Amino acid sequence: MSFDSLGSPRERRAVGTVERPGPAEPLDLLGRVPYGRLATSMRALPFLTVARHIVSDGHILLRMHRGFGHHEACDGSVVAYGADNYNDAASGDGGNLWSVQFTGPAEIAQLCPEQEELFGAAPVSVNGEPYAPAYLRVDPHFVTEHRLDF
Repeated sequence: MSFDSLGSPRERRAVGTVERPGPAEPLDLLGRVPYGRLATSMRALPFLTVARHIVSDGHILLRMHRGFGHHEACDGSVVAYGADNYNDAASGDGGNLWSVQFTGPAEIAQLCPEQEELFGAAPVSVNGEPYAPAYLRVDPHFVTEHRLDF
């Protein structure tokens, strides 16, 4: 089967993907939890790391430890960032679980003091080393949302 026989992009739908006019609802969900996971590759190997996030002007801003160099590996690359409420039994969502994932280009960001303040307190250390923040801006191009209703 050729790709052309699948129809136009407007006719194709990814399995498990909630298509919306914009990522407003998934971005709102992201605001309910403070941390998520960033996925990309470093030296041709995939990796997953934890990051603190905020939403600002339709972008996802991430704070992570500078010491690992993950922010540099992501700069100029397409990354995936996901968060969920799976570990939050008292999520306030009536027992329903959700997961959101955003895929798009990332770039190292210089934040204004007001944006840095929105992240709240930073960890004191990471693996015994003093925490040094680095920031990324992710422009979400592809958004998925999954819900498990109970």
